[in-house]
Amino acid sequence: MTASTALVAVCQFAPTADRADNRARVAALVADAAARGAQLVVLPEYANYFATPMDDTLARNAETLDGPFVGALRELASAHRLTVVAGLIEQAADGRVHNTVVAVTDAGVQAIYRKQHLYDAFGQRESDWIAPGALGEAAVFEVQGMRFGLMTCYDLRFPEVARTLADAGADALVVPAEWVRGPLKEHHWNTLLAARAIENTAYVIAADHPAPIGVGYSQVIDPQGVVVAGVSAGEGVAVASVDPALVSRTRESNPSLRLRRYRVAPR
Repeated sequence: MTASTALVAVCQFAPTADRADNRARVAALVADAAARGAQLVVLPEYANYFATPMDDTLARNAETLDGPFVGALRELASAHRLTVVAGLIEQAADGRVHNTVVAVTDAGVQAIYRKQHLYDAFGQRESDWIAPGALGEAAVFEVQGMRFGLMTCYDLRFPEVARTLADAGADALVVPAEWVRGPLKEHHWNTLLAARAIENTAYVIAADHPAPIGVGYSQVIDPQGVVVAGVSAGEGVAVASVDPALVSRTRESNPSLRLRRYRVAPR
C-alpha cells in the first residue's frame, strides 16, 4: 500500500478509578475526534483505570486484552471506522500489573506494547506495582499505509525505544502518557517530545493527562520538531494531518538515521 496523509487526534483527559465512567469518557472523546475526521485517535496512559498514589487497587482493576476496555475500543473503532490507541492496566503473572498500550481496529488488537522503563524516579516507584514488559520486537501498526510505533511516558527519557521503532520503519511515534507534574516537568516533556521527533525524523503523537496531576500539553510534532497541533493544560482534543511525504523529505535532507554509527542493543 502506498502511504497517504492521515488525520490523527490526541485526546487529553483525566481517567479516574471509575472504569465504567472512563469507558464513557473515552467513547465521547473518540466520537469527537471522529467527527473531525480523525483516522487514528490516541488516548493517554492508564485510560481504563487510574489511582494516585498507586496502590493494590491496580491489580483488582486490571483487565485482560479480551476484557471490557479493549472490547469497548474495538466497538468504537468499528462504529467510527478508525484506529484507537490507549493505555490500560493489564493483568500480569507476578501479582503486579502491566502498563500496556494497545492499537485497536474493528478487526481487533493490531499492536501491543508493555512499558519497559518504569517510573522509579522523582520520589516514586512504579515498579512496586507495575511489571516491566519484555524486551523484544517493536510494536508497530499501519494506518493509511503509514507505520506507527508504540511507546509510553517515561520511555521518552530513554532514546533507545524510539530508535528501535524508527529501525522498524516507523514514520510516527505514538506516546500515551501520564507525565506527572513537578518542577521543570513541562519543560522536560516538551523538550523530550521534540528531541525524539528530531533525532528520528519522525512524527511524535503524544497524549497526556491534564492538570493538576499531569502536565497536559498533548501534541502532534512533525519530523523537524515543530508542534503542528496541541492541547494546553486542560482537557481537550487536537487534530492534525501527518504526511509521509514530509517524513521522506526530512530524511532525504537530514539523513541522520542512515549516517549513525551505532545500533541499539538490549541489556
